[in-house]
Amino acid sequence: MTDEQMRYPIGKFAPPVTYINEDITRWIDEIHTLPGRIRNAIITLTDAQLDTQYRTGGWTLRQVVHHVADSHMNSLMRFKLALTEDNPTIKPYDEAGWAIQPDYRLPVEPSLKMLEGIHQHMVALFESFTENEWNRTFIHPATGSIIPLKKNLALYAWHGNHHLAHLTETIKKF
Repeated sequence: MTDEQMRYPIGKFAPPVTYINEDITRWIDEIHTLPGRIRNAIITLTDAQLDTQYRTGGWTLRQVVHHVADSHMNSLMRFKLALTEDNPTIKPYDEAGWAIQPDYRLPVEPSLKMLEGIHQHMVALFESFTENEWNRTFIHPATGSIIPLKKNLALYAWHGNHHLAHLTETIKKF
């Protein structure tokens, strides 16, 4: 893959036109299995390999793993805010700024453990949702968009697969 193809190795997120139960079930399963799929992809990598950029100017594989944990932690908070407040405005965060903090130089194990716990919480919530809960919303202040939770589920299933592809496609080059 070229550097440009590596930017979106599975394509950009395309919001679904409809949300059918089979898709929701598949997205929940993708969220459920993501921590193990990431762990299995990187388990044999050396520190030098983890510190390889997935594309020129992109993050290192280590930063990608830490980012997925942080991003999905923020997503879990957004789900819970939308479940407990009426159409709350969520707080965005500076992903690039977070990626240069000292904790992004840690071994990846702490973030893998975070991701496992976060995803256990997510799946427990998702498996209990009614149609009403899937239709609850939050506002993203950067765009002013009103985001239903079922769209956020689809987005985060894509997000995990997107970054997993950054890892697996880079590993193919080793």
